[in-house]
Amino acid sequence: MKLAILGTGFIVRDGALPALQDVSEIEVTAILSRPRSKSVAEALAKNFSVPKVYTDFDELLANDDAEFVYVGVINSVHYEYAKRALLAGKNVIVEKPFASTAAQTRELCALAVEKNLYVFEAVTLLHCPNFHAIKKFLPELGTIRAVTANYSQYSSRYDKYLRGEVLPAFDPKLSGGALFDINIYNLNFIIGLFGAPREIFYTANVGFNGVDTSGVAVMTYPNFFATATGAKDSDSPGFISVQGERGWLKVLGAPNELKAFEIFLRGTSATTRYELNRHSNRMVHEFKEFARIFSEKNFGEMKSGLEISLAVMEAAERARKSAGIIFGDE
Repeated sequence: MKLAILGTGFIVRDGALPALQDVSEIEVTAILSRPRSKSVAEALAKNFSVPKVYTDFDELLANDDAEFVYVGVINSVHYEYAKRALLAGKNVIVEKPFASTAAQTRELCALAVEKNLYVFEAVTLLHCPNFHAIKKFLPELGTIRAVTANYSQYSSRYDKYLRGEVLPAFDPKLSGGALFDINIYNLNFIIGLFGAPREIFYTANVGFNGVDTSGVAVMTYPNFFATATGAKDSDSPGFISVQGERGWLKVLGAPNELKAFEIFLRGTSATTRYELNRHSNRMVHEFKEFARIFSEKNFGEMKSGLEISLAVMEAAERARKSAGIIFGDE
């Protein structure tokens, strides 16, 4: 599977490109950068043995032999780049969040299905062996009564924000903020296991420019409630707990990595710990899974993933608007 990388930011430099070194099923054919970042792209291409660098997306789409493009640019342009790639006949891997709105997500999903192309959202936790195991263990917990998720990590960009310098991660005009960045992992975990909530509302700490620097989403389901806390303005140990009438399950550490989890069942005397992930780089699992689905031509599995992406985006948009968080020109 041949893949072109769009972007030269942190998620590409420290995430995708290093991960792809351990994914023999994928060949990276090119890196796209803005003209002013060409030297950065050239350095990355040299370090990771990528043969081509482009500064024009149309040129890449017309001339590069990549079957897929990986959209690793800022949130607000995920939709634009993914749509252009699909219209050009390229399959797409789009970094989370899928897009800025539910309408954009629906359009991209429909376009991919219409053109018989593959589109995947890169949400690391959904593709970890630990997550697949949690899905299998879930019925053993009995009727679920409560889910609590917390992913809070002080952002290095927050210091600049406090000084009045707004980078994309803290710019609502560019679809930034805690909910669509760090808390989106919590929403994916909860909705990936339990489906869309009946109701969702969001309470946030809102900064001077209208961005949510931290917040908690409260979700209601037929038999239980779930809370999802995400913060970029403060720290806390990450975790997710799932409480059932017959036992509990706890994810240990940051939800985006899902490195380990524990289960305790009523009537037993011990807690069982699982660490089933096979790769230290959290992105390796998802790239390998995307390559497998594409190789197997498993369009149905791809569509099942899109159902989660759309449900998450619909919930996130409802939550965001309940807190008065406005994106772009809304």
